[in-house]
Amino acid sequence: MDMNEIKEIFFQECEEQLAELESGLLKLNDGDRDPETVNAVFRAVHSIKGGAGAFGLEELVAFAHVFETTLDCVRSNKLEPNQDVLKVMLKSADVLADLVTCSRDGGSVEESRTRGLVKELEALANGEAPPAAEAPKAAKPVAAAPAAKPTDESGFQPIPFTFDGFGEEEEVVDQFTYDVTFKPTRELYSKGNEAALLLRDLSRLGEMNIACDMDQLPTLESMDPEASYFGWKISITTPKSEDEVRAVFEFAEWDCELEVKLTEASADEELPMIPVPFDLSALDDEPAEIAEPQPDVAAAVAAAETVNSVAKAVNAAVEKKEASAAATAAAAAQNNAAAAASSVGQTIRVDLDRVDRLINLVGELVINQAMLSQSVIENDNNGTSSINMGLEELQQLTREIQDSVMAIRAQPVKPVFQRMSRIVREVADMVGKQIRLVTEGENTEVDKTVIDKIAEPLTHMIRNAVDHGIESPEKREAAGKDPEGTIKLSAKHRSGRILIELQDDGAGINRERVKQKAIDNDLISPDANLSDEEIDNLIFAPGFSTADKISDISGRGVGMDVVKRSIQALGGRISISSRPGLGSTFTMSLPLTLAVLDGMVVTVAGQTLVVPLTAIVETLQPEAAAIHSFGANQRLISIRNSFCPLVDVGRILNFRANQANPVDGVALLVESEGGGQRALMVDAIQGQRQVVIKSLEANYTHVPGIAAATILGDGRVALILDVDAVVGASRGQSMKPEMSLAAAG
Repeated sequence: MDMNEIKEIFFQECEEQLAELESGLLKLNDGDRDPETVNAVFRAVHSIKGGAGAFGLEELVAFAHVFETTLDCVRSNKLEPNQDVLKVMLKSADVLADLVTCSRDGGSVEESRTRGLVKELEALANGEAPPAAEAPKAAKPVAAAPAAKPTDESGFQPIPFTFDGFGEEEEVVDQFTYDVTFKPTRELYSKGNEAALLLRDLSRLGEMNIACDMDQLPTLESMDPEASYFGWKISITTPKSEDEVRAVFEFAEWDCELEVKLTEASADEELPMIPVPFDLSALDDEPAEIAEPQPDVAAAVAAAETVNSVAKAVNAAVEKKEASAAATAAAAAQNNAAAAASSVGQTIRVDLDRVDRLINLVGELVINQAMLSQSVIENDNNGTSSINMGLEELQQLTREIQDSVMAIRAQPVKPVFQRMSRIVREVADMVGKQIRLVTEGENTEVDKTVIDKIAEPLTHMIRNAVDHGIESPEKREAAGKDPEGTIKLSAKHRSGRILIELQDDGAGINRERVKQKAIDNDLISPDANLSDEEIDNLIFAPGFSTADKISDISGRGVGMDVVKRSIQALGGRISISSRPGLGSTFTMSLPLTLAVLDGMVVTVAGQTLVVPLTAIVETLQPEAAAIHSFGANQRLISIRNSFCPLVDVGRILNFRANQANPVDGVALLVESEGGGQRALMVDAIQGQRQVVIKSLEANYTHVPGIAAATILGDGRVALILDVDAVVGASRGQSMKPEMSLAAAG
């Protein structure tokens, strides 16, 4: 693996850490004061800083260090994470994300932006309010010594160190003494770290006294060669800050027990030491730059080196025992592996292109399995042969494989939702509004393709809600509302689809203004008689905007039309529910996956169609007594003492000129988004099948009333019905038929 691959892995991990960071900060912003939440936030910034240091990303490291220092104050209860503090930290998280992006893709973040946040973070770390004036030239470390020379509550007395220059004046440098307790775990060695090198780096900071703690060292027979038994207690006197001392253990901090305390210098503790001569220069490529180590430092560091020789002796003893107890050792290893697997979830990173290729191959497998089944059924009349039984098992296995492969692509919508919180903050600051984003159902899983494609429409909707939906604090107070507006973003599964709702508690849609704007833009005629729902849907018209002037946020008439087109391209629908003075709710209904579909294969006017199974409530055979005429050409069907509109699919799609007799066909009771229940009339049902979705637009062009296409078992192409579009057409809505379906069939 070359350095570029390692760097790419680092940036992938940065995305996870940034998501963890923002999630934790939002929890703190909502009042969560769980120490584990604070620790998770701190670890995220610390991990990004550590990895960035390994690749020399100095700008990222510098900002992350200041951010980490302020978070450490929160972690140690020196700083209360109130709303003002968290506002600075949320902005810092945004800048940190931008720095990561620039480090990966090139470019830079505005210096004024980072410099201003650095000043605010340093002020918070020093217990001050975010500054309006210039900050000190050099940031004072959090762990710096007290300004006063008298002894503090810990008994620490600064040690003056005089440097005799050229006889002009003396410069006094404070020396600090730290007690460091360092106990590695087995994970430290398994990740390639070495205690001897860490102690060597620590010795470079100043004068160091060290003792090796071997109290946990077992007998040779019971020793685990991969375990860690040694610990070290160190006293180091240095002009460096506590942060700089901890930085020595930066890459190993989570794989060891580490404690660094500022304390008064005291006599060395009497602990067992191994007096083995050790030359620190043997560990360095540049020995000339290393000062001569203290004898006790070299001896203690040598203790770490002796672990390797001890491990070799233990391995030899283990090999002898394995000769007589191989079966027992194998069983124990298997039990240990099972225990480890059950306690720790393991993951593997796989390139998305490989997963997509696997899904395509499984889709072809489904098609070929259907073709094989169709062929056998046509040539075997009794249906009881062993081939049929084998095909049924093959069908079941194929379904399980497909479900498993699709589960690999299923991901929670949490990353997209977290991205929206940043957009809310940025746009709210631009328009001077106070808005809080509340999210629900973040762990709802959906196909990654859907997740990737809903980010853009959600962004437009969030910006629209902040700019147009939520009123200004003054208007909200005048209306008796909380000055802080609320936007709620939620996701949930329903009937094999995912519903994403965006709800605000703003003023709602001003329908009179929307209608007047539509008239002014020649979108509708002045005498048009529109329902409330039709007026609300005008905001999706291309070029429509209610903004009085063009700004960085809105006014150009693009946005909501992009939302509708993007949702429709995903095979979804979007609906609006608005109440004046109380707010609006936008509901997006999307398929869980864009690859497979459970459908009912039906025949309409000689054409084969597939109706999504998730939309079908029930099927029934109409009787003449249940059919009732309504108006000039409308018909209703009576179902359990209620009436439901009857829709002739063949007539809606122009497969036939006249309406068919309902008694001669089959009715599919369906439920559409926002359109209620309708009974779709088809000629016959061929059966229920799982089909592989093929994009019709990518291979042909958009066909009104058709969502996609598929390949049946006999090799024919079948069209997948767009139930919502057909129901909408039955209610008088236009499907905009650019071409005849006969050309697509």
